[in-house]
Amino acid sequence: MSADPVALTRDLIRCPSVTPAEGGALAFLEKTLKGAGFTVHRMTFSEPGTDDVENFYARIGTEAPHLVFAGHTDVVPPGDEKAWKHAPFSGEIANGELYGRGAVDMKGGVACAVAAVLDHLAANGGKPQKNGNGSISFLITGDEESIAVNGTPKLLAWAAARGEKFDHCILGEPSNQDELGDTIKIGRRGSLNGHLIVTGKQAHVAYPQRGINPIRGLVKLIDALQSEPLDAGNANFQPSNLEFTTIDVGNKTVNLIPGEARARFNVRFNDCHTLESLKALLEARAAKASGGTISFSFVWEPSNAGVFVTKPGPFTALVAEAVAEVTGRKPALSTTGGTSDARFITHHCPVVEFGLVGQTMHAIDERVPVGDLRALTTIYRKIIDRYFAQ
Repeated sequence: MSADPVALTRDLIRCPSVTPAEGGALAFLEKTLKGAGFTVHRMTFSEPGTDDVENFYARIGTEAPHLVFAGHTDVVPPGDEKAWKHAPFSGEIANGELYGRGAVDMKGGVACAVAAVLDHLAANGGKPQKNGNGSISFLITGDEESIAVNGTPKLLAWAAARGEKFDHCILGEPSNQDELGDTIKIGRRGSLNGHLIVTGKQAHVAYPQRGINPIRGLVKLIDALQSEPLDAGNANFQPSNLEFTTIDVGNKTVNLIPGEARARFNVRFNDCHTLESLKALLEARAAKASGGTISFSFVWEPSNAGVFVTKPGPFTALVAEAVAEVTGRKPALSTTGGTSDARFITHHCPVVEFGLVGQTMHAIDERVPVGDLRALTTIYRKIIDRYFAQ
């Protein structure tokens, strides 16, 4: 009897695993996969000043080739639960859609991968391959929606220390934009966070000659940093972009020239830059615009340097062909969007991201069409079958 991805997704949604709480989700996966013959490891990682996070690794088989399904069971908070049509951890189905926090990001993707793997094993005598070797594993964290310190990076380091070697990975993040099958993510941009601070001289607004208004300087530098493109992009990535997200003077008095003004910004950057080269570029632009007359500084926040691309090849083609056969759509190979744990996995093996449609992720009434869960399971099953038949 086939594993039911809808029931698996429902059962995972009913685990209130708001990051970093485990909420019963990993325990459910442990019971499910142990029953299919997987060896399961659950481990908690910690670091001073951060939350302890429980993680999960399960493997069946001992030889190559080794296909990994990666993902996370932690979810963002549901917000105002009264605003939901159906309770966020109820897993209710209405009008052909399964509601709940994590339905698409990404308990649905995890459930579809589990269902596909269980079906494949059942058809192959409980092994990844009928007449040969092979391994399948699940690399699941409870820290993706948080600061990603005690999750996938440490789980990968733990696996490497044990001698685990991965050949290819599918990360089940909600990669599709509008319809199932429209997008496969083969890379991600990096992310740089910083503050631009301009120092002036406080004074009464009636005597501006006695002060230096930092707001004037801040506006000038903001314009300089955004007036020219950071790069033109390339074959794999769109151009990098810088966006200012806050401007703060901290001044509650209308007749006071403030002594300081600051702005916070984020840069989503491609592989034309590293974190250090990008910082140097922004600092040089600000210095040129200041002309030596504006007192400014940058404060850099911890940032994600994980820009990467998985070059198209046999593995990406295998995934794309399976997607096209099930959905009738030729998926675009994309590097757009935010960050994901693929930035850590890429240092261990080639990784692609393919999951559900992300339109309702992190939203009130997050939901997934039941048909999409069944279709994604079929896609994963085709990928697994062909991967081990090669």
